[in-house]
Amino acid sequence: MAKADIFSKVPELNYSEPAAKTDFEAFKTVVNSRRSIRVYEPTPIPDAVMRECLELTLLAPNSSNLQPWEFFWVRSAEKKAELVKLCLSQPAARTAPELIVAVARPDYWKINRERMLELLTQNGEKGSGYQYYKKITPLAYNLGFLNIFGFFKKGLIWFKGLTEVTPRIPTSSLELELWAQKTTALACQNLMLSLRAAGYDSCPMEGMDGVRVKKLLDLPSQAEICMVISAGKRAAGGVYGPRIRFDSNYFIHEV
Repeated sequence: MAKADIFSKVPELNYSEPAAKTDFEAFKTVVNSRRSIRVYEPTPIPDAVMRECLELTLLAPNSSNLQPWEFFWVRSAEKKAELVKLCLSQPAARTAPELIVAVARPDYWKINRERMLELLTQNGEKGSGYQYYKKITPLAYNLGFLNIFGFFKKGLIWFKGLTEVTPRIPTSSLELELWAQKTTALACQNLMLSLRAAGYDSCPMEGMDGVRVKKLLDLPSQAEICMVISAGKRAAGGVYGPRIRFDSNYFIHEV
């Protein structure tokens, strides 16, 4: 199969998954009632609920199914106290029963590519999916030693893009990190909506010392902190004011 066909041709699959029945009104309630909570009640979230919400987090859509993320539910009292300090001791962290650190892993493209190839091989699949992970993902995500391949790839993409529709990124470590951060942020939204659907609340926090958070969690240099999410039951006064959104005409365009 040609490389172009991997993207444009519908593969022949012996698989069907009917869409489940859903409740749009219930979903609207979840979305509309999700607020960034700054003050929580002290009651912790039951372990079973937290674990189920974290499992639902991992069902978020992600680029090439390479799942470039990690989530650390900080349970150690010592680490949690230090994490609160690293989040500037803001009330959303200080009063939260639960704290989760969302970590983007740009380096996971390679690790999870190998996992996908192993899984596809075990299932006896050598078709377009296997070929995608075998041939396309290294071309798309590999930057080479000291970004040498990324540098040449950027030039080739620019030249090819003059006459053809061409994917443009990633061609640098910064673009690869952006790729992982976007996917991780999608999963963070899954987590926050799952918590709200379970009757709990959350607050995404970017106000923190990411370098020290990495050190606290003993993360490798390739890992990058996406955000810290606090969770629990909202306290009286936990929402600082009514939601403010500008007119949707500023942001939603039909073209």
